[in-house]
Amino acid sequence: MSYREKIAWLSLVAMTVTFGPYFALVQLGLVPAGPPPYTRQLLLYSGVVAAQLMILGLGHLWLRRQAPQEARLPPDERDRAIGQRSVGAAYSVMIGGMIVVGCLLPFSASGWGIVNAALFMIVMAEMVRSALVVHGYRAQT
Repeated sequence: MSYREKIAWLSLVAMTVTFGPYFALVQLGLVPAGPPPYTRQLLLYSGVVAAQLMILGLGHLWLRRQAPQEARLPPDERDRAIGQRSVGAAYSVMIGGMIVVGCLLPFSASGWGIVNAALFMIVMAEMVRSALVVHGYRAQT
């Protein structure tokens, strides 16, 4: 497995482990929506982001120590092609989601409902990108 594929797997795992429970709690209504300044939601979201950054930081450090030469290699043509395809698909997911969030949700939701929908689409777009990077490397091996 190449270094860049491992990084894509790391991103997928970090997002699933952190944002999966966050969005489940939000969707189930277990995070009470209090009055502004929405301290509970901000604290929960901040904790999720901190956990994701910690997982990614430690994971990058560990992977870099396992294969320091491979980590320093610049992307080759295959890496760039896989990256371009995955970013194109992820961008489509994000734009589609942002159209829904910006054009439809203001009529049916407000406050943190819109914010969480936007965050969900950003996370989904990034998960699509990472999944397609993994698929791109798997399809060529």
